[in-house]
Amino acid sequence: MSPRPPSPCPCGGPNFERCCAPYLAGTALPPTAEALMRSRYTAFTRQDEPYLLATWHPSTRPQEPLFDDGESMRWLGLEIKSALRLRQRKAELPDAPDQDPDRDTVEFVARFKTGGRAHRLHELSRFVREVDPASGPDGVPRWFYLDGSFPEKKTS
Repeated sequence: MSPRPPSPCPCGGPNFERCCAPYLAGTALPPTAEALMRSRYTAFTRQDEPYLLATWHPSTRPQEPLFDDGESMRWLGLEIKSALRLRQRKAELPDAPDQDPDRDTVEFVARFKTGGRAHRLHELSRFVREVDPASGPDGVPRWFYLDGSFPEKKTS
């Protein structure tokens, strides 16, 4: 009997065990805001509320449950739109106020299906890297999801 091939990661990576699994298991920290964003998408597909809350900045973390037991949602895919473009834009503007290496923005589109209808979530997510308040002042800096905005749809 041959071994099972590795399962792809929901975030689009080729192998879940080598992609987002270590982050969700707490054995590694995402090294970039984009890696955190991808792992959070994967956590949404698995309804991993503890991971989502742990990676949400305490100042914006919701107090209510993230998932409704009666809601059936199936995540269909993730597309990172502009993490690279945003970094390039920042590099071209050396005096830009958002040149802080501990802040980043990731634009993405996540597709999902609920109630038999397909939807897409287009978001500009803001991230901040700082020491986790729960780990004390000598903790290791890590990325947190801060908040997001939704770009307006272009109309022609």
